[in-house]
Amino acid sequence: MHPSERKPSPSPDLDVSPHTETESIAAGLIGLLHEDASAEAFATRLAAIEALPDGLRSKNNLVELARMAMAIRNRLEQHEERERGMLAVIESAQDLAGRLNLTELLKAIVVRARRLLRAHLCWLTIYDEQADEFKVVVVDGAISEPIGRMTAQRNRGVAGVVMTTRLPFSTPHYLQDARFEHDQVLDDIFRAEGVTAMVGAPLIRDDQVIGLLFVADRYHRTHTALNISILSTLATHAAVAIANAKAFADAQSALEATNQARAQLERHASDVQGAVEAHERLTSLLARGATLGELCQSIAQLLQGTVLVLDETHHVVAHADPEGRPSPAAHAYTPHGAHSAAFTQALRDSRRAGRSTIAYESHGELCRAIAVIGGGGVLGSVLLFRREDLSNTSIRTFERSSSVIGIVLLSQERMEESRHRDVSALLQTLISPRQGEPTLTRQRAERHGLDISQPMILALLDAGLPEASFLAGRARAALGVPGMVLDEVDGVLVAVCASTNAQALREAFTDFARRELGGAHIGVLSRPVYSAAEMPALYASLRRSLAVAMRLGLRGHLVEQNEMALYSVLFETQDRNGLDQFLRSTIGALIAHDQQRGSELTATLLTYFDHKQNATETASRLGIHLNTVRQRLASIERLVGDWEEMPRVLELHMALRLWKLGG
Repeated sequence: MHPSERKPSPSPDLDVSPHTETESIAAGLIGLLHEDASAEAFATRLAAIEALPDGLRSKNNLVELARMAMAIRNRLEQHEERERGMLAVIESAQDLAGRLNLTELLKAIVVRARRLLRAHLCWLTIYDEQADEFKVVVVDGAISEPIGRMTAQRNRGVAGVVMTTRLPFSTPHYLQDARFEHDQVLDDIFRAEGVTAMVGAPLIRDDQVIGLLFVADRYHRTHTALNISILSTLATHAAVAIANAKAFADAQSALEATNQARAQLERHASDVQGAVEAHERLTSLLARGATLGELCQSIAQLLQGTVLVLDETHHVVAHADPEGRPSPAAHAYTPHGAHSAAFTQALRDSRRAGRSTIAYESHGELCRAIAVIGGGGVLGSVLLFRREDLSNTSIRTFERSSSVIGIVLLSQERMEESRHRDVSALLQTLISPRQGEPTLTRQRAERHGLDISQPMILALLDAGLPEASFLAGRARAALGVPGMVLDEVDGVLVAVCASTNAQALREAFTDFARRELGGAHIGVLSRPVYSAAEMPALYASLRRSLAVAMRLGLRGHLVEQNEMALYSVLFETQDRNGLDQFLRSTIGALIAHDQQRGSELTATLLTYFDHKQNATETASRLGIHLNTVRQRLASIERLVGDWEEMPRVLELHMALRLWKLGG
């Protein structure tokens, strides 16, 4: 309790006998000192002594004794204040050593300064170099919110004085003090808070003012030098705390940077080791003759991404997923899809730089692409699909793996070229009028799984392109019919296989043509032949059938030889106009009638001829009544005239079959 807050002790009766008065008053003064009485109590006792009669011999001595007691009491109070200040300083020093949280430490210093100086409020500001102003970070004792959000300019108010002198500054009445330039905003805040007296002490670190510590009261007050000294010491502790916090933050940042560098170094070492292992694995696979699929699977596992290997026409020739995890972006890839422009540009950049590059992003995955060069040309490309891009070391691994794939592709290309030459020679031998030595031809065919001593079929496919040779390789890889030999001959794909695989060849040819050519093809499939000697004549017949089918406009169809044989002989020299003229002159009236009235006279007559002119069978086949058939036949006779003579029947039937072939 402050001495001013203690209640004065009751004054003893001073009406004593002369011989005991000195001893009694001295004992009373000693009692007040012992009781740690307030200054008011000593002042009351002094007034009582001074009121004694002037005739008392020891009055002057008693007055001096009271004043000495008051001086002793004041010195004791000063010692107590110093002791409290020293304890506060020691506690702050202990906080500096024991607290790591800067905000908590500054809060403790502010609370301790306010309590020690018995001030109404206390706050601490830190200098913001970027804003060139002091900002309040901790406040204690405020009753209004704006105090905690104050900012002070370095050239105004008490902050300006302390910043300039780097010494504590005290004012008994802040709002009326004219020794500094006032800040109107701060004056309004202090006026609302009721602040009158104020003391500010600088926080100095490395000869720089980094903040200010303030105490303020709501009445006129002049602080002692001891109070200001204690406030300055606490400000120094706050400066040390801020500097320590900054040093600790710098140390933490340096430690984090060191840890990041160490982790990065470890990752780099791991990447390098992984690259070495990847190179050894790929080299080992290449040395033992691994397939393209095995290489792709190994690369997919190494790089944890889906790998696609494309040929020079951007079609997929190999595919691998890491640990069976399919890639949506890789699955959505098509040679001429939505990203084809970006992909083509990426391959162009890759060929120019000799490095891989990001082609596009799809389904949340990045597609990294690299062109595969070998044998003086482009062999294809390799795509890698991943959620995240590779590290620099892994990118190098990917690029080296593309070189290994290039070696395999080049080897396959040369093997394919050799096989292609052998297949081409075999086909030329089979369809040539002057076939080679039969034994050599049979042996060559057997190397490709074809037994020419068994029944065979021949298929021709016109791709509708000026140059179809590049399709031969794709067709051989895509069709996959056992024992089939295929090559391009005079702009047409020619395939030979055992007759037992006729249906498989037809389905494979149709699927390939629809997928790769988009319905622009025309194809003819032969009937079985039983010896190689029949092949030249069969090939010539199919070429005629193909020409007629083209004139008929049968694009997107693969027709049987039996359907085209007769027409190939009769119409191989006719163009499309000639065929149309033939149809108009024979069944044109029927076709026009059906188109105008929605009838089915043309189809009825064809069915009637196909069923040996049997009206009952025709009705059953068409699912109509017999009388309806007879009515239709009567209508037909009125449109085309008498048709019951055999030559007329043959002409009409042939025209109807051509009409059927034309769709």
